[in-house]
Amino acid sequence: MAIINPSSNYGTVAIVGVGLIGASLGLALKKAGMVNQVLGVGRSAPNLDQALKMGAIDAVVDLAEAAKQADVIVLCVPVAQMRAAFETIEPHLEPRTMITDAGSTKGDVILAAKEVLGKKACQFVPAHPIAGGAQHGASAAKADLFEGKQTILCPLQENSPQDTDLIEGFWQSVGSVVKKISCVQHDAIYAAVSHLPHLLSYALMASVVNSEDADQKLSHVGAGFKDFTRIAASSPEMWRDICLGNRTAVLKELDQYLLIVTHMRKLIADNDGAGLEKLFNKASKARQDLDEL
Repeated sequence: MAIINPSSNYGTVAIVGVGLIGASLGLALKKAGMVNQVLGVGRSAPNLDQALKMGAIDAVVDLAEAAKQADVIVLCVPVAQMRAAFETIEPHLEPRTMITDAGSTKGDVILAAKEVLGKKACQFVPAHPIAGGAQHGASAAKADLFEGKQTILCPLQENSPQDTDLIEGFWQSVGSVVKKISCVQHDAIYAAVSHLPHLLSYALMASVVNSEDADQKLSHVGAGFKDFTRIAASSPEMWRDICLGNRTAVLKELDQYLLIVTHMRKLIADNDGAGLEKLFNKASKARQDLDEL
């Protein structure tokens, strides 16, 4: 069980992966005065240097050393790299040390944690901050990235209430609004409202870029196209891993979307204006209602 006193701070925090989320977390923790030091772990020397220069981290260490020193370890790496991170951490994981993450999928990450950490999996409280943007890397980091944004916790049965509360407070300290749901609920929900939109954005960009008159089309794009495809500028590595890590739920949502698109195609082919307008009205009303939430 962790012995951190959150009324003081979270001690030494190790951030594994100091891209947009990781570097923003370092900046936010320091701004809140909730940390003694922030250790950075990563693969890219230029990115780590940038994180150091901007004050997001205080020192660069390897993952094994970070695991030895940290009171809290935050995994901000692509989800396919989580298992390898757990494998490096496990031999050095002290009973006082807590682990959380920022992965966009939870079922695969939790499975990896349980298989690798064994009884120590009780020290891992899975999380997913719903924050970010199309840009990636430490240079895009912002201290206020998490303020007012949701962070989803998917606690394990093995987590003690005290440790779950500690990690809830950790994310709240950087401005997050924390909600708790099961990992199954999480992966089903975010396949629909996050993973599928990214797929569609990538698909539209690929469709236009692969067309014979791509240059002509791209030279005439307007705000609507740019808005829709903004998230296609996100990290390809990260979204590759998310799609594969949550593939069952993603395929279900993609199949449902294809049914809608097929129906829309038929309405257009049949010159069914009334049918199209009915579908558009339903979608438009639902989108307008979102702005009132």
